[in-house]
Order: sequence, then structure tokens, then C-alpha cells
Amino acid sequence: MDTESLQLPIIDLGSSDRISTAHSIRQACMEYGFFYLINHGVEEDLLHEVLEGNRKFFTLPLEEKMKLALKKNRGYSPVYAENLDPSSTFKGDSKEFLYIGPLEDVTPHGDLNQWPPEGIFVKLDSLLCCLFWLYYLRSAGKRLIPLVALALNLDENFFYDIGALNQPNGFLRLLHYPGDLGPSDEEIYGASAHSDFGMITLLATDGVGGLQVCRDKTVEPQVWKDLHSVPGALIVNIGDLMERWTNCLFRSTLHRVMPTGQERYSMAFFLDPNPDCVVECLKTWRSESSPPRFPAIRCGDYLKERFKLIYGS
Repeated sequence: MDTESLQLPIIDLGSSDRISTAHSIRQACMEYGFFYLINHGVEEDLLHEVLEGNRKFFTLPLEEKMKLALKKNRGYSPVYAENLDPSSTFKGDSKEFLYIGPLEDVTPHGDLNQWPPEGIFVKLDSLLCCLFWLYYLRSAGKRLIPLVALALNLDENFFYDIGALNQPNGFLRLLHYPGDLGPSDEEIYGASAHSDFGMITLLATDGVGGLQVCRDKTVEPQVWKDLHSVPGALIVNIGDLMERWTNCLFRSTLHRVMPTGQERYSMAFFLDPNPDCVVECLKTWRSESSPPRFPAIRCGDYLKERFKLIYGS
């Protein structure tokens, strides 16, 4: 296994030169499907506060966390309960997570999200910080999308105009990878090899390593390289729906998390289009010599297909 480090481009979201920034995003998405994002608007103190709240939640006894057991893709999932690579026979990924969906998802029966009851967080402000984090990450993602449109030679409002960001799906996943996993007869993955499902993902970590990417998912054997965090930067990667829109010009890159013997905390924000938005190959990136590689699909239907592969019905 190749464990060399991969040096990613750094994209400055605060740059006044939008054309140059869009060009850099295009190169990064074509070559890696990943890049670092700086000047994203999320204060470092807030990041540390949410990471601390993250840590405090996952140190609760399992029976307390299981009161929030996963329902409708919201809530808590324990270690080994999920396998992101349905083709593998491993017992599951060595991670636990708390999944928070769009704050607007309120039904006549109440909020679809499962919030820790009052007093669960050692510091109640940690939950409020988590909500602010969700808001700031969604804002950063929505600021980034117009630059992605420019990178594709589209009007910067393109994804708004087609309804992709009209009430988009924004999911926040708080993650904990235990450090000591004990002996095992099989290779253990913190998160097994997968690509993300939606438009883009914004990831913040505590700096502990383990994240690896495979730049070319069509080549066997797969070549994996370590991806380190950069202080103050978010890690951004392209999802499957963006790959479908661009006819594979932009890569939805395989990635995984390997155990390092250290506890690891991270937070991933998945920016997905409105469920009713139809994703089909952009006219700019299809031709007689390069026909669409994927059929048009409604975003909500695609996400349901992917979740069904992982969780079943």
C-alpha cells in the first residue's frame, strides 16, 4: 500500500480574483477531486468549541447514546454498525457518528433530527455551537458553489437557477474514530473506501491523520495516499452528483479513513441539492465523442439508492 502524502491545492474563498479562484478550483477538481479551503468564514474558536462538544458527546455511555439510535438517517450509529463499502465482507467501519439533517426538516410529528436531551452535553453551549457550525458550513458551501459554476464555464448563479440550492439538503455528521480497537483477524477501516453522494463535502478534523484518497478508482490495484489536515483549512471534496453533472470531468474521488492508534474526531458537512432537482450531464460537457455516462436522475432518488445499498430498506 502506497502511503505517500498527497499535496492538495489551497483555495482562498476570500480572494477578490474570482476568475483565478474558479480556475484553481477547476484544476483541483479535475486532478484530485479534493482541495483545501481557507478564509471560509468559520472561526477557529468555534471549530475548537464544536470539536470539544463532539468529544464530550462520544464519551457518554453507549446506552445514553443509543437513546438517539439512527432513524430516517438521523441520530446516532455505534461502532461497526455501518459499512460504507457494500462490496466488502468486513464487519463494519470502526467509527461512531451522530447525523444531523436539514434544520428545516420539521414534519407534523416534529423535528426529524434526534437531539441529545437537555443535560446530555456537559456544556449545553456545545449543542448551540453545533447548530452555528451547521449554519456556517452551509453558508461556506453556498458561497463556494458559484465559484464551482464559474469553474465549469457556467453563469455563477447556474445551480441556483436550476433549483439545486432552493432548500438544499445539508447534513452534518459528527464522527469519532476510537484509538484502541483491540486485536483483529481482518483489516479494520475507520471508514471503508467510498465516494460521497452529493454535490460537495466540507470536512473539519482535529488534525489526527488517517484520511487517505485514491485518485484513480478505475485502476487496480488501487493506490492510496495520505491526506493531512492544514491548520485553519477545511478539506473539500466533490460528490457523485457533481461528477454526474460534469460527465466525470470533476472527480468524485474514493477515500477512506485508516486507524492510526489515536482517537480521531471530525465533522463532515454534506451539501446536497434539493431532492426534486434533476441531475443530468451538463450540455457543455457532452458531445458525440463524449456522450453522457449517466442517465438523468432526481437527486432524492439517487440518495435513496445509495443509502439503501448501505443500510438496506
